[in-house]
Amino acid sequence: MDEVSQLLDFTPEQTIEFRDKAMMELFYSSGLRLSELTSINRLDIDLDNAELRVTGKGSKQRLVPVGRMAIEAIHQWLECRIEFLKTESDALFISKLGNRISVRQVQQRLSYWAKRQGLNNTLNPHKLRHSFASHLLQSSSDLRAVQELLGHADLSTTQVYTHLDFQHLAKVYDSAHPRAKK
Repeated sequence: MDEVSQLLDFTPEQTIEFRDKAMMELFYSSGLRLSELTSINRLDIDLDNAELRVTGKGSKQRLVPVGRMAIEAIHQWLECRIEFLKTESDALFISKLGNRISVRQVQQRLSYWAKRQGLNNTLNPHKLRHSFASHLLQSSSDLRAVQELLGHADLSTTQVYTHLDFQHLAKVYDSAHPRAKK
């Protein structure tokens, strides 16, 4: 089981856990930047069509798909979100005080869940985005599609993930090719 699967492998029981699960599932499902996650409003997400309108760097907007597990987690969060709501808020993810969740709060909650799920402390918000990109590249090899989904203006920024994919391929080669073995 990889780190992301291990991180997301829990059943929420309390309101804060439903929120955290929805945040982490959406983060990974859609390859979001931390600032993009915290700025999402309820109207930005279309759960029926499984898509999210994201405002990225330079105020550029893009449409990204939302995975089935993220949709399910967000539905569950929206059912109990009212418990945190003090005044009306457009923010999808809010704190216990009813305010839009901050970047720092997301970092702290991710660190909390990493420890709780038995992961090391190197798991940070960017790791979910990184895993999203790496997993897509490993299964599709479509660099341009991943570039679009990540909201990268320059393809060279996305190519960082191909290096990781090459490392994976090199390991496979070393373990499988007869001439690679000592």
